[in-house]
Amino acid sequence: MIEILVGSLLGLFGFTQAVDTKPQPQGAVNISQPLSPNGPYRETAVVEPMSQLQFRNVIRQAYDYSCGSAALTSLLDYYLGRNLEERQVMEGLLRYGEADKIVERRGFSLLDMKRFVGALGYKSGGFRAEFADLDALEHPAIVPIHYGGFKHFVVVRDVYNDHVFVADPALGNISFTRARFEEIWDQNVLFVIFPTGNEPQNAMALTERDLRLVDDRIVSLLAFQEFPQITKFTQNEIDELGSGGDIRYIRRK
Repeated sequence: MIEILVGSLLGLFGFTQAVDTKPQPQGAVNISQPLSPNGPYRETAVVEPMSQLQFRNVIRQAYDYSCGSAALTSLLDYYLGRNLEERQVMEGLLRYGEADKIVERRGFSLLDMKRFVGALGYKSGGFRAEFADLDALEHPAIVPIHYGGFKHFVVVRDVYNDHVFVADPALGNISFTRARFEEIWDQNVLFVIFPTGNEPQNAMALTERDLRLVDDRIVSLLAFQEFPQITKFTQNEIDELGSGGDIRYIRRK
């Protein structure tokens, strides 16, 4: 009986040494090639789900009206290193913004954002810009777009080879051609938060993985969420937004 038990244990030990029985990490895929010249080939690769890739370093909006707070949270977290949740940013926007107007329009404005980030200690400004100004930016910026019949806030990450790469709170990391972006860019408005110089490395910077094109038809298919209407900017709002500086100060030196 003892001999049988010892034999069984030895057999189990040999099996575990020959076969990898350790728990596999999430997303692990085993690749086997039994006909390789040097004998069976086996390798484990970790595959990241497309949903995670699409929203890498992008805060996904929690509500159909919260694109503004989600875009701002993405900028604060992944560019300025604040580590905030969208709920905290929403509470801050309600506290420092125009609460009555926020409730009335069911969304946040750039003016609300300016007041909130000012309370966090950052200087910011809204600008009327040209595409060349956007191309010359050294850091991400929030812009309003008009797409698919809706108005929406996104973060422009960078411009590369006449393609605008954006972090969209509803669709994730996508890109537009320059011509298409200029069509949907609402009033050529640009909102910039000026860094203090103590921020970590910009996590929203483009990588090799980002340098791909997203066909506009695919964006149309994905655009199933109802985006909130953003009220048209008044001259007073533009004046107050722009009180932080001139567009020339955000160009590359």
